[in-house]
Amino acid sequence: MADRKTPKRTKTPQTFNLDRLTTPIGVALLVTDDDGALRALDWDDYEGRMLDLLRLQYGAVTLRDDRAPRDLSRALSGYFKGDLDRLTEIRWRVAGTPFQQKVWHALPKIPCGTTMSYGALAARLKAPNAMRAVGHANGSNPISVVLPCHRLIGANGSLVKYGGGLERKRWLLRHEGVEV
Repeated sequence: MADRKTPKRTKTPQTFNLDRLTTPIGVALLVTDDDGALRALDWDDYEGRMLDLLRLQYGAVTLRDDRAPRDLSRALSGYFKGDLDRLTEIRWRVAGTPFQQKVWHALPKIPCGTTMSYGALAARLKAPNAMRAVGHANGSNPISVVLPCHRLIGANGSLVKYGGGLERKRWLLRHEGVEV
């Protein structure tokens, strides 16, 4: 559930909270703001990439160790235990270009248990020639799993690129009932 207070790009230093959640596919890093909205979700073995994405979107970022809101942790744990609809309960906020925001807000509209090609998403966004731009925006998605970039696949049905590694992408799709 997108939080309608989507921030604009700013270079004002930002401080966010960082928590960790053990999942079947590794330790997830949960970055939240003081309002409890999720700002980033990535994997501990990709922490450097996550920090780079946060800096691109927000400028200087400081992460302080603090617990994620209970409802966020419960929703994510529920998803990983098989209650796939729990992702819709999560409040999130993203910064980014207008086009990135368009892509990121479209990702949760891809139904769980289905996939879509980059070209199909570009067409859905009324930018049919923007397949590569969709791919770049998808690759810059700061909120893995919740903004389900893993549901985007190649036009030929192949699994292509996933910031958390193709094995995680394969696991997430199988978890959601997609045969890959």
